[in-house]
Amino acid sequence: MKGGILIIDFGSQYTQLIARRIREQGVYSEIVPFFSAEEAIKSKKPHGLILSGGPRSVYEVDAPSMEPSLMEGRPVLGICYGHQLMAKLLGGRVTGARAREYGFARLEVLHREGLLKGVGERVWMSHGDVVEEAPKGFKITARTENTPVAAMENRERSWFGVQFHPEVHHTQGGEMVFRNFIELSGIPRDWELGDFIDRKIKEIRETVGDARVICALSGGVDSTVAAVLISRAIGDRLHCISVNNGLLRLGEFEENLRTFREKLHLNVKGVDASRRFLRALEGVRDPERKRKIIGNLFVEIFEEEAEKIGKIEFLAQGTTYPDVIESAGVKGPAAVIKSHHNVGGLPERMKLKLLEPLRELFKDEVREIGRRLGIDPHFIEKHPFPGPGLAVRIVGEITEDRLRKLREADRILEEELRREGIYGKLWQGFAVLLPLRTVGVMGDTRTYEEVIALRLVQSVDGMTADWFLPTKDFLTRVSSRIVNEVRGVNRVVLDISSKPPATIEWE
Repeated sequence: MKGGILIIDFGSQYTQLIARRIREQGVYSEIVPFFSAEEAIKSKKPHGLILSGGPRSVYEVDAPSMEPSLMEGRPVLGICYGHQLMAKLLGGRVTGARAREYGFARLEVLHREGLLKGVGERVWMSHGDVVEEAPKGFKITARTENTPVAAMENRERSWFGVQFHPEVHHTQGGEMVFRNFIELSGIPRDWELGDFIDRKIKEIRETVGDARVICALSGGVDSTVAAVLISRAIGDRLHCISVNNGLLRLGEFEENLRTFREKLHLNVKGVDASRRFLRALEGVRDPERKRKIIGNLFVEIFEEEAEKIGKIEFLAQGTTYPDVIESAGVKGPAAVIKSHHNVGGLPERMKLKLLEPLRELFKDEVREIGRRLGIDPHFIEKHPFPGPGLAVRIVGEITEDRLRKLREADRILEEELRREGIYGKLWQGFAVLLPLRTVGVMGDTRTYEEVIALRLVQSVDGMTADWFLPTKDFLTRVSSRIVNEVRGVNRVVLDISSKPPATIEWE
């Protein structure tokens, strides 16, 4: 798609959030790494640019950069590193800060009629360098105690820079930075998810041609929405495969098959490969090895099923933006956090071509696409479930007995979340089995059994998340049920970590 806003990625872990915030304003956004900026700008002809943050210093010899001529004639917003780079490229001065700012800072707004209209005083900072002098033609619009140029703008050219991170929810009124940038720059708001459906169906047809597609259906929202979208595009040339990898929740495999066939009317085959997966995972404790093993096995099975069907050329997956950024920094240089089985877990040489129609969408966008496709809201609102399944919620070795414990505990938690009426308020709520045993007392007898951790989080797009604190009565009820009903567990704890610094899943 041409137009919209192109985000130049200099390595920030928050780059995807910038894209999400822009889309919330009704403007299409894409991300490209800094080293591909020139080619992308020429081909996509964006209405505006955003320069992301990054971990480097702009005055380092080999620091990520771009040609200043690429900014000419179009609106530009620099954020953190992008703010500093803009200043340097245009003749300003960037130095090491007298005192670094990480976390909350008080923003003193000097001019509110421009980019900072509606922005609060409490902003989120993450930097060790500062713009000491703004480039010629720029007005300094904000500062903090340690940052002399916390925001700057050249209204004539629609060039803006902010040192803080407006994309994270910690910044008060941060979304106003993006809204003001779009309005002040005259960028058209023409991004609508309904348009995405029509455009993606056309794209799928052009990509696939007369070939057949095999689709991996995990039972999660992402793969299901991808399957329904592809089915709209190519009809019965889509062959869905639902694999029981032995790592699903209690009764999930059978329930999924019924939903796929009876409610979504998909052509789906169920394959029970649970023993095959569990044998391959025997004795494996490292989470990355788990993901790689599961990813390789999934693809092997799909290739085998494709051979049975015949003339299959594509493997479809429900890969989304958060999957990609945590696996490889999307299309840029951000640090790898972990491999997802449908991204980083794939073998290097695979016989089938990948088809990932949701690769550029966030989870809430995927859910909205699902609603527009007519998928049952109850199914769409299911909590995200990782591709590797319970393998990444069992910390340590995977055994049949440990799977039993986690399945039973997870079932109890979901029952109580729905009973309490808070299931729909959470992004995710699940149990984790920990690799340790603790002493307990049951019926005057000493026990030495395993521990369950409860993970309850709220989020909008999965890129950041806050932990959720339910009532004491709820926690008491869940803990009591798990300890009494799940043989082999004698302790329950609550995870109170936000993302960042933690991830939502434990592995």
